[in-house]
Amino acid sequence: MVNRTDFISSFAKGLRVIEAFSAETPRLSVAEAAANAGLDRATARRCLLTLNELGYADYDGKFFQLTPRVLRLGMGALAALPLPQIVQPWLDQLSQQTGQSSSVALLDETEIVYVARAAQTRVMSIGLMPGSRLPAHCTSMGRVLLAALPEEEARALIEQGDLTPRTATSLTDPADVMARLDQVRRDGYALIDQEVEMGLRSIAVPVRNTRGQTVAALNIGVAAVQAEVDDLVTAYLPLLQKVQAGLQRVLN
Repeated sequence: MVNRTDFISSFAKGLRVIEAFSAETPRLSVAEAAANAGLDRATARRCLLTLNELGYADYDGKFFQLTPRVLRLGMGALAALPLPQIVQPWLDQLSQQTGQSSSVALLDETEIVYVARAAQTRVMSIGLMPGSRLPAHCTSMGRVLLAALPEEEARALIEQGDLTPRTATSLTDPADVMARLDQVRRDGYALIDQEVEMGLRSIAVPVRNTRGQTVAALNIGVAAVQAEVDDLVTAYLPLLQKVQAGLQRVLN
């Protein structure tokens, strides 16, 4: 825990305002940004105007929108991670071999963060790229990563997360999600059938280092019209496991 005298609250509030923007809400008024960030309007306004002055946000007199300059913050962190550089050639090869998109993601509290991706076809309505986030509880990579945690820690994260259903098949009861995590632990992989978005199915396996620790997750996403959910195991699991074994030999 950081000493409170070393904690810069204004900096923390500014980061919360940046996090208030999303793919669903790319343009925000002061009131909307304040509500999303959990701040009062005056504080949110000062943060937004500062971002605008520094070139991190555009302002049209009513709405603010982040500029590409803000990518410097995230891309610098991603570039400092060796994992994306290591896994990208494997993803490129896997995607070319299967004709499907493949990704690697990390767990960040209740969400997964994409750190590498090889896209063949767009199977989601939103474009996914390094830095994109999705809820952990309803994604194949998220369930793989949650399943690697101690049970109580995984349960706490699930209960903290936003379980609002994204589709008619989404699980909304923490007990149901925990039951799926038990199945992931038994099977060694996770299957998702249109829980994130209708028309999308995916299968994921853990990415482990040489010590056997789960450090990330690897998946393949497929349009539902291309394969039934059980077919993903037959068609793609052996290929995922081959990449999984290869990465375990090189990740420290």
